[in-house]
Amino acid sequence: MGMISLRNAGHRAGELLFSNLNLVIGEGDHVGLVAPNGRGKSTLLRAMAGLAELSDGEITRSRGLAVGYVPQDVPEAALGQSLSQFVASALDTAILDSEGWRVDVVMEEFSIPLDLRDRPLNQLSGGWQRMALLARAWVTQPGALLLDEPTNHLDLGRITMLEDWLAYAAKSLPVIIASHDRAFLDATTNRTLFLRPSEQVYLPLAYTAARAELDQVDAAIEAQRERDLKQASQLRRQAAKLTNIGINSGSDLLTVKSRQLRDRAEKIEAQVQEAHRDRTGLVRLGNSGADARVMLAIDKVAVTTPDARLLFTIDKLHVFQGERLVLLGRNGTGKSQFMRLVTEALAGAVPEGMRVSPQLAPGYLDQALGWLPLDPSPLDYLLDRFDEGDRRTIALLAGAGFQPDRQTKPIQTLSLGQRARLALLALRLAKPNFYLLDEPTNHLDIPGQEQLEADITGQGATTILVTHDRAFLRAIGTRFLVIEGRKLREVDGPEAFLAGMAG
Repeated sequence: MGMISLRNAGHRAGELLFSNLNLVIGEGDHVGLVAPNGRGKSTLLRAMAGLAELSDGEITRSRGLAVGYVPQDVPEAALGQSLSQFVASALDTAILDSEGWRVDVVMEEFSIPLDLRDRPLNQLSGGWQRMALLARAWVTQPGALLLDEPTNHLDLGRITMLEDWLAYAAKSLPVIIASHDRAFLDATTNRTLFLRPSEQVYLPLAYTAARAELDQVDAAIEAQRERDLKQASQLRRQAAKLTNIGINSGSDLLTVKSRQLRDRAEKIEAQVQEAHRDRTGLVRLGNSGADARVMLAIDKVAVTTPDARLLFTIDKLHVFQGERLVLLGRNGTGKSQFMRLVTEALAGAVPEGMRVSPQLAPGYLDQALGWLPLDPSPLDYLLDRFDEGDRRTIALLAGAGFQPDRQTKPIQTLSLGQRARLALLALRLAKPNFYLLDEPTNHLDIPGQEQLEADITGQGATTILVTHDRAFLRAIGTRFLVIEGRKLREVDGPEAFLAGMAG
């Protein structure tokens, strides 16, 4: 039976990321690994795979256990290989000579089209690169799977396919999944590890149920902490009162009693358990407001590819102030082209049949973050774009989780999660009243996703959203549009479409 054991495991990278991790992951344990960006999830997975060392403790694997590890990205050195070559490179020469058929079998298992298998990886989309990583890990016939953000760049169809595949192909294996996709964690895991700097929390529940229980535990700890601190404060006040009386009356007994009360207060304060808070540098968005009732109107507009091939038509669509539209559709139906059309219209290139309110102030966030420059530092970028002044900009970056040394390094040195936080901060400073969001959660951790949800719903800004994140679209959407049969039509909710993708 495959098993991975952690004993007193911990890691520091300048600061303490996690510690005191003791658990055994055995047959059929599908563990969701949850923590904010930069808290050590990838490091822990790499250590379990034998590719990195932790600062503290030890990790042991059952004898002969082959571990299939799926990182977030294809190694740069392998991008020139074809998809088939990349998958085959996981096998040593002897196995490849005698069992090369395994490469074709695993690519069939993941439904990778024949015409993609001989293409270089650098010519494939992020979604197909992700499938190549999964196939490469699976072709080794591992006894355990470690998956780092496996749903990144996958569309809903591929995500549901992966959920089904994990349920049958990896049912009996130890599986550890680091992910910010809450719906995916609910569908694929039966345990959740919340990675924290001090006490770790490991619950035999999928994410949503585990999170609800954890919130109750954290609330109880916070309530007990407040009671203990209140008691300590009362003891200190009593001690101070007795001290004054003792000094005025010359009573040594009261002075001794006062010291005893202070000692009790110090003991209580020393034992108070600090309530856990995820320090992720959350960025809160705003809404500059507008008086217009209709922010965007579309009447008989065709959405086409760049080479003028028709994708679908929009007979009539009015986007009213405060509405949050979710655009649904299978890959290739035209979601990206619709977002391009609206983006160009908001920039001034308004096609015939479309009207944009003059009060509309747009804000954009897309998965590629391609509009963020790479050469300037976060500080220089914001100072150049916004008139906030040096001190306030430094404070805003610090509030968004950027330490002073990170504020002055080039943006290209930041992680994708950090770039997403910088993009959100820039979006906040732009003060839009109309958000155009294309896969905005791809690089956001769960606290960041929840903050974005709360901001958009709480601020009342008008929104058009394209996302594969089911939890996010359910939380955000007030209207749902589906592209089907070369038409855009409105539906009551997303569930029928999501069920169709799963089928």
